Amino acid sequence: MKGRGEFLLEIGCEEIPAGALPKATGELKQILEKHLGAQGLVEASDVETFSSPRRLVAISHAVRLKQEDVTREVTGPPKSVAFDDVGQPTRAAESFAEKQGLPVSKLAIIKTPRGEYLAATQKISGRPAREILSEILPQAILELTFPRTMYWTSANGPRFARPIRWIVALLDGKVIPFTLAGVRAGAATVGHRFLGKAAIPVRGPQDYLAKLKKNFVIARAQERRQKIEKEIHTLVAKKGWRVHPDPALVELVTNLNEYPSILAGNFDPSYLELPDEILITVMRGHQKYFAVENAAKELQPHFLAVINLDSDRAGLVRAGHERVLRARFADARFFWETDQKCRLADYLPKLAQITYESRLGSYSDKVARMRSLARWIAEQWFNSGLHQADIPAADRAAELAKCDLATEMVREFTELQGIVGGLYAQAQGEPEDVATAVYDHYRPVGLDDPIPRNVTGCAVALADKFDSLVACFAVGLIPTGSSDPFALRRAALGVVKIILDRQVPLSLSMAVSAAAKTLASHKPKISTSAEVEKQVLEFLLDRARFILRERDGFAYDEVNAAFAAGADDLLDAKQRIAALKSIRHTRNFAPLASAFKRIRKILAKAGPPGSWRLGAVRADLFREDAERALHSAAQRVAEKAGAHKRAGRYREALEVIAELRPTVDKFFDDVLVMADEEEIRKNRLTLLAELLREFSTVADFSEMAPSDAK
Repeated sequence: MKGRGEFLLEIGCEEIPAGALPKATGELKQILEKHLGAQGLVEASDVETFSSPRRLVAISHAVRLKQEDVTREVTGPPKSVAFDDVGQPTRAAESFAEKQGLPVSKLAIIKTPRGEYLAATQKISGRPAREILSEILPQAILELTFPRTMYWTSANGPRFARPIRWIVALLDGKVIPFTLAGVRAGAATVGHRFLGKAAIPVRGPQDYLAKLKKNFVIARAQERRQKIEKEIHTLVAKKGWRVHPDPALVELVTNLNEYPSILAGNFDPSYLELPDEILITVMRGHQKYFAVENAAKELQPHFLAVINLDSDRAGLVRAGHERVLRARFADARFFWETDQKCRLADYLPKLAQITYESRLGSYSDKVARMRSLARWIAEQWFNSGLHQADIPAADRAAELAKCDLATEMVREFTELQGIVGGLYAQAQGEPEDVATAVYDHYRPVGLDDPIPRNVTGCAVALADKFDSLVACFAVGLIPTGSSDPFALRRAALGVVKIILDRQVPLSLSMAVSAAAKTLASHKPKISTSAEVEKQVLEFLLDRARFILRERDGFAYDEVNAAFAAGADDLLDAKQRIAALKSIRHTRNFAPLASAFKRIRKILAKAGPPGSWRLGAVRADLFREDAERALHSAAQRVAEKAGAHKRAGRYREALEVIAELRPTVDKFFDDVLVMADEEEIRKNRLTLLAELLREFSTVADFSEMAPSDAK
C-alpha cells in the first residue's frame, strides 16, 4: 500500500507467567492502537498482537510512514480592529501576522456569523512515523499492567513483569531508534532458549515469524494450541486412550511453552488405589500433566506431559517426569494414610489454630456460625414443604466441612479443600448425604460450575457463603474493582446460582438477617447495622441481575422492572421476568408501559405524596366519564389479576393488566390531571397512585425501555 509500511515490535523478556500472557497480549493491542491511532498512523483494529513465554509481539501491515499534512485556518482579530479608518494594518494585525509567521499581505478576510475577521491558513507538515514511534513505544510498553511487576536495574528503574532482555522495533525494514531499561531497540530476535540461535536478524513480520519457527519458536498461541491438541489426539488414538477433559490446562501449557511437544509416561498402577481426584490434582496442579482414562472413563496408570522441546528421542525427559511423579504420588499416599489415622471430626479442635480473618476469628468460629445457619436454612426449607431437607444432616455436614483444612493432604494440595473432606467422610463411613455435602460445599466456583448435588450440600454451601458475605461486610472487607481477597463476588454468585438452579425457596433478606444475628451471637460476636445488611442485599441482587442477563438472556429493563416490584424471592422474581419477557411486545403492553412511565413522572412532579394524597379515591369527586371508567376498570382488573398472581400465573396477570390500555389512553385524552380545583386534582393524583401501586406488584412497567413502547 502506497505510503505505508510493515511494523514489528517484539518485547523480549525472561519467562512471563503463563496466566499473565492473555491479558497482556490484549492490553498491548489496545495501547498501540490508541497511540498509533491518535497520531493518525493506523486505522482502527489494524494491529495484531500475540505472545509466547519469552516475548510480547505486535505487528501491523499498514502503518503510515509519514503523518498526513494538515491545513488549518486560524482566526485572528476582527477586521474592524485589524485595520484603521484608511485601511492600514494596525498593531493587532501585525502581531497576529508575526505570530503566524506570515506578512500581513498573506492574511485573508473571512466572513463569520459574528462578522468579518482576519485569518491565516497554516499548512502543518506530517512527521515521519519512525520519529513518532521512537517517542511513543517506550511509553506504550510501560503502560502494560501485570499482577506483579519487578525492577532489575535499580529501585527507581522501570518495572515490568520480568526483566526485558531485547527489543525488536522495525518499520518498513528500518529500526525504530529508542532505548528502554538500558536495552536498545534493534533488528535481532532470539530463538528458543535451548534449541534456537541467540541472535537472529529479521527484516519484518513475515521474515520474523518464519525465522522464529526455524528456531523452534511458535509465536502465535493459537498455533501452539493446535499443535498440542493435534499431538494429543494422535497419541491417544494410537494407544486407545482418552484424555481427562481439562480446557484450562490446555490454555496453561499453551502459554508455558514456545515449542510444545507431547510425551506419554507411566506410573505404578498401585497408586490407582488413591481417589481419582487426588491423582488428577497431583498430575495437574504440580506437574501440569494430563490424566488418561479408558473408554469407561476409568483412570489409567499413564499421563501426558507437554515439554518445551522438539522431541525426547532418548526417553530421558520421560524418565525424569516419571521419577518426579512417583515421588509426588508417594507423598499423596503418605498423606492419605496418615490423615486416615483419626476421624475427620477429630480435626475440629485444630481449626481454632487456623485464622479465618483476624477480626472474624478462627475457622472453628466460622464452623460454629455455619452450623447455626445451615440448620436455619434446612428448617426453612422443611417447613416450606421441601422434605428432602434434613436438619441433622445439614448440621453434621457443616460441622465437618472445614475440618480438612487441618489435614496434611490439604496443606500440600490446597486446591483439594472440601473435596478431601468429602472423600475422608465417605471413607470413614459418614452418611452419603453428609459426605457429598462436605465434598460439594465450595460449589459453585463460577457461572458454569455445578451446584452441590444434594439439598444438604446446598444448605451448607449457602450457610458458608452467607456467613462470609455478612461477616466480611461487617468489618469493612467490601470488594473493590481490583481487590476481593475473600472471593465475595464468587460467594454472592454462588448464592444466586444455588437458589435459581436448585429452585429452593429462600428469602434473601431473612437469610442475611439470620447471618447477621448468628455473627452477633457467636464468636467473635460482631454486631451489624441495618446499613450493612442493606449493602449485602444489594450486592447479592447485583449478582442476580448479572446471572439473569448474561446467563439466562433476559433484557436489562425486564430484570430492572421485575426487581423494582421486589426480588427478595429470586425464584418468584425470575418467573415474573419470564412473564414480562413473553408479553412485552404484545399490542397493548408497550403503550401501557409508556402510560405508567407518564404516571410516575406526573406523580413525581406533584411533590411528596403527603401534600396531595387522599386517604382513598372518592367517586363523588369524579367529573369526567373517563376517570369513572378508569376507576371501575382498575377495580375489576385488580380482582382478576390478583387471582392470577396468587396462583403464580404471572403472564395471565400481565395480560389482564394490559387490557387497561384503552381505558388509560382515554383517561389521558379526556382528563386534565392537574385540575385547578384542589380536591379534584388530589383525587385524580390519588387515583393514578393507586393504579401504579396496584399494578406494579408483578413489575414496575415504568422501568421498561422507551424503545419498546410502540
